[in-house]
Amino acid sequence: MNILLLGEYSNLHNTLAQGLRALGHNVTLASDGDGWKNYSRDINISRKDYSIINTIKYIYDIVKALPKMKGYDVVQIINPLFFELKPSLSKYIFDFLKKHNKKIFLGAFGVDHYWVKTCIENKTFRYSDFYRDGKFIDTDINRQVINEWIKSDKATFNKYVAERCDGIIACLYEYFVSYKPYFPDKTHYISLPINTDKLKADIITQTPDVVKFFIGIQKHRSQVKGTDVIYEVLKEVNARYPDKSEVIKAESVPYNEYVTLMRGAHILIDQLYSYTPAMNALTAMAQGLIVASGAEPEYYELEDEHQIHPILNITPDRDKIFTTFEDIILNPQRIPELSVQSVEFINRHDDYKKVAARYIEVWNR
Repeated sequence: MNILLLGEYSNLHNTLAQGLRALGHNVTLASDGDGWKNYSRDINISRKDYSIINTIKYIYDIVKALPKMKGYDVVQIINPLFFELKPSLSKYIFDFLKKHNKKIFLGAFGVDHYWVKTCIENKTFRYSDFYRDGKFIDTDINRQVINEWIKSDKATFNKYVAERCDGIIACLYEYFVSYKPYFPDKTHYISLPINTDKLKADIITQTPDVVKFFIGIQKHRSQVKGTDVIYEVLKEVNARYPDKSEVIKAESVPYNEYVTLMRGAHILIDQLYSYTPAMNALTAMAQGLIVASGAEPEYYELEDEHQIHPILNITPDRDKIFTTFEDIILNPQRIPELSVQSVEFINRHDDYKKVAARYIEVWNR
């Protein structure tokens, strides 16, 4: 198949492209590399800033690239707003892609109208970025997201794309159940792809005397991810068990330093308000680390996994978070087994070639 993957989030499309190419398919990846992360792509479409001059240049670059985006068997867009353009302009490009390619699929891979709508209705999830214990989390970020995806023309355009695309593929449980009620026949769940050939699994074979927790904090996103809450609990646990635990914190450090610090730990702390582990957590698991993240029963059910549940599931309950960390500190003999299970879980569900094969199956329906 000839495939165009348009846009990038957290190396998802780049890793998927690697899996598809390994299976013999022709793939073109067009994106901005996900900003400063600068992931690999074949067609670079990046916006320097929002000044008039650079806006004109950005639009020119897109128009210039459009002839290279014709004649594909499948086009998949990373989000309804796959370019940094207003919905009115994005609509013209979406219509162009639909007209000049055989099929177009929408990725439910991040913040969009249907996920925000499901969260704020507060009926589907026990907790989310927007609600905890039945109470709305009134923050500047949440108000901004609601204004963007519920009260603006982004919502209308999201509906337009969802109704006209050939299928919708969700990478997390939360995104899947947000679209499924509205588009039951064309919403599909496919796991996130992890390149298991590039990532070396370093299984933890010995029971550690000191359990090392690693937490990465991005200052501007700590409230969104819940790492501010988790870090406070970690400090409390460490204060109770100073000889049995260690907390390694990386705050807005370069990626290479982040990886080095992570590899020196046993347990990676990911995010708090998700039902599903994302790319950061799965990448760590592929390397043999144990992950503490959202991993609710609904996620394992969606994966049809009933044997191994290696992720330390944490929810927005400080006492339960404390108990989860305390239990692993007091029972460090579990760590080698969980390390083995983490790698096995990724090989079963997130191996990039297996994931790529699932995409091909859905695209061919």
